[in-house]
Amino acid sequence: MGALSPDALAKAEAALKALSSNFGQWLNDEIAKLEAARGVIARDGVTVENADQLFVHAHDLKGLGGTYEYPLITRISGSLCKLMADKATRTEAPMALVDAHIDAIKAVVRDTIRDPEHPTGVALATELERRVAEYETSRG
Repeated sequence: MGALSPDALAKAEAALKALSSNFGQWLNDEIAKLEAARGVIARDGVTVENADQLFVHAHDLKGLGGTYEYPLITRISGSLCKLMADKATRTEAPMALVDAHIDAIKAVVRDTIRDPEHPTGVALATELERRVAEYETSRG
């Protein structure tokens, strides 16, 4: 495969720009799926299946945050994925910390924090990452 021609690249960028007007709705749809998965856990208790579903939605957001122009969502979702990364112990993840991640993701969108260096967003992401690291250390 050769390099993309400048014309092909320009067309791809134009297509992405045209789609960008939908990013907000698509992002909200993904967050709704994450919240729904958390709601199932709150209602039914944590099971392997519903913890896996929550992880899948967090992983999707991790991949889509930057694409949807919210790099902090990628960072925060990455932290949530790290918290739940081990499939064997995923059901043991502290739900208060899971909820904090979901609330942080919602706050980033609510406050339209697109700058990856936004002081409040960075402080929030850093604190969540610290708590995930603490949890991992406590587990040995």
